[in-house]
Amino acid sequence: MKRNYLIIVFGFIVLSLGAGCASINQPSLMNLRSSKTGPNEFLVVPSGPLKQPKTYSELPLPTPGGGNRTDRKPGNEVITALGGNENFSRRDPKLVEYVSRYGGEINIRSILAKEDLAFREENDGLFLERILKVSVYYKAYAKQSLDQYVELKRLNDLGVKTVSAPPKVTN
Repeated sequence: MKRNYLIIVFGFIVLSLGAGCASINQPSLMNLRSSKTGPNEFLVVPSGPLKQPKTYSELPLPTPGGGNRTDRKPGNEVITALGGNENFSRRDPKLVEYVSRYGGEINIRSILAKEDLAFREENDGLFLERILKVSVYYKAYAKQSLDQYVELKRLNDLGVKTVSAPPKVTN
């Protein structure tokens, strides 16, 4: 009887450790659960009119991340949709020169991805927080967050004009 009890307890411990270590490769700090079941109807929005081809042999081969009949240059269309201009470097080389005056990393995206993964692994929460899928996002980034009211006071003390801030909520 005592042996069966020990086996059950040992099995529970092994399963708990396995569940806690299951997401080591990609730590998740923000654990949100959607209350909706079903597709997101706003996920795919065609940027141009959809046209039926005369024959299906006219269709180009699919190129992931590349252009197609509707989105000729999807990367440029995203930049334009977000208010940017894909030709900024050709139009204003002085701006690019000024911004990069202290140098820059060519592979900054991969460097940031590695640093972010290391940060998320260090701040992945405690054992029970991972088991219970508790969101630890705000706790992890608390040291990096800006207190907007302290900063607003600092700027006002320096005489910097700022837009009005929303009233501070006190609980």
